[in-house]
Amino acid sequence: MSTVRVARDGGVLRVTMCRPERRNAFDAELIADLTDAFADVGDARCVVLAGEGASFSAGADAAWMRASVGLSVDENVADAERLRAMCEAIDGCPAPVIARVQGHAMGGGLGLVACCDVAVSAPDTVYSLSEARLGLVPAVISPFVIDKIGTSAARRLFVTSERFDAALALRIGLVHEVAEELDAAVDGVVANVLQGGPLAVREAKRIARERPQGRATAEWIARLRASDEGQEGLRAFAEKRRPAWQDGPAA
Repeated sequence: MSTVRVARDGGVLRVTMCRPERRNAFDAELIADLTDAFADVGDARCVVLAGEGASFSAGADAAWMRASVGLSVDENVADAERLRAMCEAIDGCPAPVIARVQGHAMGGGLGLVACCDVAVSAPDTVYSLSEARLGLVPAVISPFVIDKIGTSAARRLFVTSERFDAALALRIGLVHEVAEELDAAVDGVVANVLQGGPLAVREAKRIARERPQGRATAEWIARLRASDEGQEGLRAFAEKRRPAWQDGPAA
């Protein structure tokens, strides 16, 4: 993948956008490469999504946008569907995804942040949902953004297209932590994820996304309690020792 670098570090998969000269702005190739990177993360226990260089992602690439001038409605739908597939691949990744955000997260770049489970931001990161200023709307990313920041904040930021800082991003829930030492903060989140059982962490993400109700919640916990991992966790708790997955890869 020429626009995305994928590297495995133990249980951690690191996916890095590699268009620093374009502030990791989207074009057709980057969208396809990110979709492929998240299509199958194997047994990774978490994924870190980052952008190489000064910015996380500045949104849509100007040349790519110029190429869309004159496309038919059907061609535009096909183009937008590829962006939607990328967002769904990240949002639906079975392993938790942690965004390392710096510089700029604009338009679709902000949408990427919203698709992740945990986002850690540098204090000087600039955010914006700037589509309306181009005569467009943040339609494809809207389900992920609204789910993350809520309708009230979305209604403001969608219509104003204003730039906002990491402090506001933290306040509305787009990001979960603002840190001067960005890598150390991301590593701290990764370390916490790795303390959990590999199956349990993935199932915990599913619960947050699927929001089961009623008897389904009882069946869900019962299934985990009866699993090999659940039994190991309960035994470790009773025996006052570390569970196997904290000492090394789970079987």
